[in-house]
Parts: sequence; C-alpha cells; structure tokens
Amino acid sequence: MLAGLLFATEEADDRPDMLAATLPFGGMTLLEYQARLLIAAGVGQIVVAVARVTPALLGAVNRAGKRGVPVDVVRSAQEATQQIHPEATVLALADGLVTAEQVIEKLAVEGGAALLVTRDGDSPAALERIDAQVFWAGVARIPAHSLGEVARMPRDYDFQSLLLRVAAQAGAEQLVLHPSWEKGGHAIERNAEALAARSSTVIASLAARRANWADRWVYAGAARLLLPQLLERGIGGWTLELGGLVLAGLGFAADWFRYLGVGSVLAVVAAALFASASSLASLRGEGRRAKVDEALIAVTMAAGLLLPGWIERGATGTDTPLLLAIVAVLVAVIGERAARKPRRWWGSPATYLLLLSPFALGGFLAAGLAIVSLYGFCTLTGAVEALREKA
Repeated sequence: MLAGLLFATEEADDRPDMLAATLPFGGMTLLEYQARLLIAAGVGQIVVAVARVTPALLGAVNRAGKRGVPVDVVRSAQEATQQIHPEATVLALADGLVTAEQVIEKLAVEGGAALLVTRDGDSPAALERIDAQVFWAGVARIPAHSLGEVARMPRDYDFQSLLLRVAAQAGAEQLVLHPSWEKGGHAIERNAEALAARSSTVIASLAARRANWADRWVYAGAARLLLPQLLERGIGGWTLELGGLVLAGLGFAADWFRYLGVGSVLAVVAAALFASASSLASLRGEGRRAKVDEALIAVTMAAGLLLPGWIERGATGTDTPLLLAIVAVLVAVIGERAARKPRRWWGSPATYLLLLSPFALGGFLAAGLAIVSLYGFCTLTGAVEALREKA
C-alpha cells in the first residue's frame, strides 16, 4: 500500500499571514497540486502534517479530499503514525515542493527507503543538507515504521527535518535529481511571485511532453504563452475551450464561403486552444476533461479536412479532393488507435491541420490533402510496425 505525507507548516516568505502550502499554483493551491500528484501516483490515503490550521488550509484539504482519496490533517508524527497503515510505504513531499508527475512516478514504487537528492547546493531544489556533498531535493520514500521512530522523539522537534534524518541514518538509497526534472520546474518555493513563475515552467514542461514535433514545438509554444496569462487572471480552462469552439466554427464558415486558407488557419488556432486547455486540465488532474479537449482536436481535424475537400470537389468538378480528405481522416483515426507510444516524427490530428494550412493558403488544397494522406499513412505504418515489434 502506498500512502502520501504532505507538510504544511511553513509560512509564505512574502505573505506572513499565509501558509506556503496554500499559495496559489496552477489555478489551485500548492497543497492541492501536491495531493493531485500523489493521487496520480496511486496513493491510497494522504496525511497533511500541520502546525496550525487556517481557513485556507481547511479549504485546500477539503478540495483535495474530493478526488477520491481520504485526506487527513495531523499535528504530529504520533498522529501520523496512528493514521497510516503500519505496513504502508510512505511517499513524503516537502513543504513548498513544486515538481512534476515523472518525478513522483520514479519514487512511487514499492521498496526500501529512498531520498531524492541534489549535489548542487545552489539549486532551487536543495532544501536541506544530508552530508557534505548531498542535499535533500524534497521527495522521500520511507517505510511506515520510520514514522514510529520519529514519533518517539520529542514533539518540539521539526517533523519534516527529523523524518529526513531518520531516513538518511537508516541508509536510504539516494536518487540524484535529473537535470531535466529541474528544468521542468522541480524546486522548493515559498514565495507567491516565484511560485507563479514556477507554475509557468511546469505548464511549459507539461505542454512539451506532448508526443510529436508539431505538438512540442508549435502547440506547446501556444500553451506557454496563453496559460500563464489565464492563471494570473484566475480565468478557467473553459475560456480556451469556448474560444476554440468559436474559432473552429468561424473556420468552417470561412470554408463554406470558399476562403479555404482562412478556414484552415482558424482551425489550427482552434486546435492550439484545445491543446492548451488539455495541458491545463492535465496540470489540475482533470483527466476526463483533458481527454475531451483531445477529442475536440480530433473532431476539428476531421471537419477541417472533410469540409474543404467537399467544397473543393464542388469547385473543381472532380472527386479527388474529397476522396483524399476521406483517406486522410481514415488513416489518421486508425493511426491514433494503433499508436501505443507515439514517436517524435509521427503525425497527430493537430499536426495534420498544421501541415494542410500552408497548402490551403497557397490555393493548393488537393496537394495538401495528398501530403496529409501520405503522412498519415507513414504514421500508421510506423505504429503497426511498433506493435509487431512488441508482439
């Protein structure tokens, strides 16, 4: 069994009346974000260690508890020991820790004690010194009985620091923080302004994890520009989704009136908004909403190919554009279903829209649809070969 332990005891550096754990992060509080990461890693319960309870903390705990995993507040190691199953493996996150899913996934496995560390004392992830060369980077995996050792210590000792010492003295394995994790936003932050900037870094990291070249280098750029602005103003992801629907509708209207280049560009922008909404939903742990956003990209792609193909068929008097559009959509759909682990060069619904747009703008729609069909066929071939290799 995997349990989670969060710490919410430190004051925010620039807001003495607030706990660092209740500072805003990604449209929620930092504590909620940490809880979301633990739940995604498969924890069965979460315990929050506090020194004092504030209304903001209670609100954050209640919202985190609505994700299907019980979240309890404790004031000491003794209370934590009573709450957590004695045979559980505990994944502890430091107060003020910002990190990403891949970091938590690395430590969220059954096993002995382990500490995430860095050898760079100037790193924003360096929280507390373990020895002369190594610093704790804010994540620890410990057996539940280690909490019992901490519980036997005097109550006036710092719970988080003492837990680290117990794990280190027990010979916990040291996992060195990968540079890419630090670039992805892993750090200890207790300043509201710095935390907002760190939120943008994590969002950019999430967007960059999108599989292929167009998603990573084009649509991820849109997410980096849009999402920090929305989060700063407290605007929800529904704005992106509504904007995407409006632009997609305008694009289809432009196609209907034979402004195929304009319609294609508007479809690309709509896909960028849906992709940004998907990244925001992933940040907040809204898996179903992220899937809906990805489905909206696929629907936009299908309509963005079929409608221009049908319009061009009427304009040219030949069935070729429509047939090419149908083939492109079919191979795209099958390729998406066949792709288990997409590779960088493979196509995606958003990529096909992006690829078609310059041809549509130049008045060579049929050629663009032919290129998209060929690209989709190559992607499908690659996906099938990958499946055969696994078999």
